[in-house]
Amino acid sequence: MSIEIKMPALSPTMEEGTLAKWLVKEGDTVSAGDLMAEIETDKATMEFEAVDEGTIAKILVEEGSDNVKVGTVIAMLAEEGEDVGDVEAPSGGDKAETPKPENDEGKPDPTDPNKTGDEAKPAKRDAVQAEDHGKPTASAPETAEAGPAPVKDGERIKVTPLARRIAADKGLDLSQVTGSGPNGRIVKADVEGVEPSAGKPAAQAPSAEAPAAAPVEPKAVWFDDSIPHEEEKLSNIRKTIARRLTEAKQTIPHIYLTVDIRLDALLKLRSQLNESLAAREIKLSVNDLLIKALGVALEARPKCNVTFAGDKLIKYSRADVSVAVSTPSGLITPIIRDAANKSVSSISTEMKDLAGRAKDNKLQPHEYQGGTASLSNMGMFGIKQFDAVINPPQGMILAVGAGEKRPYIVDDAVSSATVMSATGSFDHRAIDGADGAAMLKLFQELVENPLGMIA
Repeated sequence: MSIEIKMPALSPTMEEGTLAKWLVKEGDTVSAGDLMAEIETDKATMEFEAVDEGTIAKILVEEGSDNVKVGTVIAMLAEEGEDVGDVEAPSGGDKAETPKPENDEGKPDPTDPNKTGDEAKPAKRDAVQAEDHGKPTASAPETAEAGPAPVKDGERIKVTPLARRIAADKGLDLSQVTGSGPNGRIVKADVEGVEPSAGKPAAQAPSAEAPAAAPVEPKAVWFDDSIPHEEEKLSNIRKTIARRLTEAKQTIPHIYLTVDIRLDALLKLRSQLNESLAAREIKLSVNDLLIKALGVALEARPKCNVTFAGDKLIKYSRADVSVAVSTPSGLITPIIRDAANKSVSSISTEMKDLAGRAKDNKLQPHEYQGGTASLSNMGMFGIKQFDAVINPPQGMILAVGAGEKRPYIVDDAVSSATVMSATGSFDHRAIDGADGAAMLKLFQELVENPLGMIA
């Protein structure tokens, strides 16, 4: 029996992706764990591995295709002993798109659509991964209580495990029920409204063959097309940035607090540390020290290390600092976990590795998903001060500007000092202004007296 290879959900927020590159071609033999394709998600480009063994019979989605919905059949795999030429594309066309995977209860299935567990065998896929309107369900495998497979006119009746259990509980004769799923498969909706005396559902679920609703066209944006211009299609990463930042500004009441910080002591300490670390080929940046300072400040002022969650507040006991990195595809925020308790040299080494792989779209989801607060540094661009947008679901982000020589009052006298401006953006639903100010004050003290944070 041929196996459908479907567009996987490679991150919790992924709804669609771009099939950037096929690493196999029709006729190739693959084993579990072999790389099959490179897929651009809403965050990064990731490799997609085969789950089953077999021969690539058909490739249904071409290289470079974007907006491929999670759950769409992208290829067909012929099992051992199966003639590749006999494998047919699923009904609805080679490139028909299916909805995002759901279980029979209508809840999204966060797992890979092709994955049925380490113990699942390809031959048992029909039992383990049943289909409901073309959608893989999270139903358990068939059990003895569900009874033997029903037969109609000498042929086995196609029915999902959940529908079979419901029918058994009601005492329904499945041979009298008309299935509305693919290829006439009986699904949950077909048996839920049926009484034992009735032969058919009280309300038939819409056929999988029924025409889908017309897609909603994006709202037209007016612009002066008399001006020479070109159009560039948005990448999945850029779409995600647009969606999340719009959500943040529309739903999170931002409060902004700014403080000026002298950098002279920190710059001197950095120079001394770099001299001592030269033999290990480690060179600290100002940003590495700021990450450490923010981690220490968040742990010491836990009221700012929080997430607003509707009717409750999530309070974190560890500071995981997301650091904004600009890449050719857009902004991404790799995470320095437990920043308060890591050495600055460890932070520096880890940050260089994360930033390098971020620019090549090679980060793994766990390396950029999560974090308790963010740091965005635009000092290298000469930006003096800016207000950053909170990265939901986090409760704050610190925006750091350039260190520059400014007149500064020291001991009631005007002198020259290297000063930077740091602005904290706080979710005012969760963090009061006084708590945000206390955290910023501590951050200032740590930067101006940096020995305290590395002691």
